[in-house]
Amino acid sequence: MRSISNHAVMAAEAGGARVNDVARLSIDTIRTLSMDAVQKANSGHPGTAMALAPAMYTLWQNELRYDPANPIWPARDRFVLSIGHASMLLYSTIFLTGVKNVVNGKVVNEPSLTVEDLKQFRQIDSKTPGHPEYHHTAGVETTTGPLGAGCGNSVGLAMAEKWLAAHYNRPGFDLFDYHTYVFCGDGDMMEGVSSEAASTAGHLGLGNLTWFYDSNRISIEGSTDLAFTEDVGKRFEGYKWHVQVVKDVNDLEAVTAAIHEAHRVKDRPSLIILHTVIGYGAPKKAGTASAHGEPLGAEEIKGAKASYGWPSDVPDFYVPEGVQAHFQDGLGKRGARDSAEWYRKFDAYSKEYPKEAAELKAIFENRLPEGWDKDIPTFDADPKGLASRASSGKVINAVAKNLPWMLGGSADLSPSTKTNLTFEGAGIFQPPQWNGSYGGRNIAFGVREHAMGAISNGLALSGLRAYCSGFLIFSDYMKAPIRLSALMKLPVTYIFTHDSIGVGEDGPTHQPIEQLAQLRATPGIVTIRPGDANEVSEAWRFLVPTLHEPVALILSRQDLPTLDRSKYAPVSGLAKGAYVLASCEGKPDVILMASGSEVGLVVAAYEQLVSKGVKARVVSFPSFELFERQDQAYRDSVLPPDVKGRVAVEQASPFGWDRYAGFGGAMIGMNDFGASAPLKDLLVKFGFTVEHVVSEALKQAERK
Repeated sequence: MRSISNHAVMAAEAGGARVNDVARLSIDTIRTLSMDAVQKANSGHPGTAMALAPAMYTLWQNELRYDPANPIWPARDRFVLSIGHASMLLYSTIFLTGVKNVVNGKVVNEPSLTVEDLKQFRQIDSKTPGHPEYHHTAGVETTTGPLGAGCGNSVGLAMAEKWLAAHYNRPGFDLFDYHTYVFCGDGDMMEGVSSEAASTAGHLGLGNLTWFYDSNRISIEGSTDLAFTEDVGKRFEGYKWHVQVVKDVNDLEAVTAAIHEAHRVKDRPSLIILHTVIGYGAPKKAGTASAHGEPLGAEEIKGAKASYGWPSDVPDFYVPEGVQAHFQDGLGKRGARDSAEWYRKFDAYSKEYPKEAAELKAIFENRLPEGWDKDIPTFDADPKGLASRASSGKVINAVAKNLPWMLGGSADLSPSTKTNLTFEGAGIFQPPQWNGSYGGRNIAFGVREHAMGAISNGLALSGLRAYCSGFLIFSDYMKAPIRLSALMKLPVTYIFTHDSIGVGEDGPTHQPIEQLAQLRATPGIVTIRPGDANEVSEAWRFLVPTLHEPVALILSRQDLPTLDRSKYAPVSGLAKGAYVLASCEGKPDVILMASGSEVGLVVAAYEQLVSKGVKARVVSFPSFELFERQDQAYRDSVLPPDVKGRVAVEQASPFGWDRYAGFGGAMIGMNDFGASAPLKDLLVKFGFTVEHVVSEALKQAERK
């Protein structure tokens, strides 16, 4: 390809600072590819990519510890584009730097993206969707788009590096010392999750985390003066962050100096405030809201390219001669050298520390250690039983002590959710000044549910087995990270307790009603509501080997009877989502279905019905999703189509149960938000009594 420029320039946008030709050309190529792709798609956000290209170039070409030929190198720096709408900034960079593709977890000798992929931006089945997607495009570290999500993920990524270093680094073997960088914007700063995440990172002293805040002062509606006039830098100083300001993002020396200063600060995360002009170079739209979320238009693109010194006759998606070679000479050579040195070090480490190396290989390859489930308890039959949150607390400790890279915590509720790891050496993830260590496995997330979910996603993105917990009602605060867990196929375990009106006196504000339906409606997540302690154990046996989807484990506050499995069906049926717990001989007249705490209720009703000579069946129904995965023959064996008499019982919205209760079936559920009262009074008020279930079952048994 012909060269556009072959002489040194004094870049006006850099305030006269000298920028060599190939650097300037590379920056402007990121800009032009980004605006061309948005224009061709007739959809997208060109302005931020144009504004941030100098910072992107400086970070990737000169500072990032990253090997384009091996984008899954475990010790690579992580780059997160929290401003996911500026996806073309990342796609252009992935293409120009020659990032290799990854297929089924293996690097293959082909580019992640080609020019043709850039031309297919936002088109069906393309590798360049509107917002970056993890596992979809090699070089994308996490799925971003909902503003603030990437900021939250980055804290988890930085925590994971600290944890890996604390557990596996040895004298002479600093395997883990990587940095996490984030590009974020005004929208991120307005979203609450970023504040939660920043507060967490400041408390933890994550000196391996740097956010670049693109302060272009423009949002979709216009100037941010409409709604956002705070001093962000002072806010972050209050969060205990190190804050710097770069007055002009086009001043590459200033950007570089800020990055180096951030590296020198080891005890705090860093915020680098970049002052930019959105749509930089566009003659009429630069600095305006119209440069944010719509194509520039052909004339405006022509004018922008002219402002960069490009000839008027260059075609769209033009890549000047020498640009890709320049990236290979910088990032490519540096990354190849650093990754090769790391793998040599890891080989030596493996000889000296074989146990630790074996664990790391399992983490890298998403495998479980042998014997992870050997201590999962079996619970004796007990009419009083125990709360499923309590039985889960026993199981999680039995699992975690044999799964060394399992860690997590709660949103200030671990005494209630029973998620503390209490075995010797579990520890708490805290900096030393807060009487912990970065090797601790209990995480105190604070009252920050949204950030807790986003951070857990970041931990999972790093290969760690993350769990987090809270009351089911507060899953509302976590809808976005749960959805992103499912979208990214991350094996995060969400432990939600206080799952029903069983929270009693706390009243309607704390009694979850619609939350189960919301979780079940979310694609890609398995929701399990166990009916007794042994179903809890079996749920953990299922969820830990589930490596490519999140699981929501729904647990009770109140005690649940532990069923006698010599009388009732084996607990192994849980893995199929629903199973026949007890049944008459032959065809039943009525089927009682329930999940969680209501299983014990329908079992008691079943016993009464049997004593009355009614042909009845009980189906324990811990998971809609798992049941729907079974073949039709199995589903029909559990719920015979010719049995019309059915009663579904759950202390939650009945939404969704009609699929199983059938037309005319009875559903005993919650059509209200509950009430504040002792549990026994609530059960009577809302019909969760043996007498009511029996009455409905007798009516249903008459249906033919």
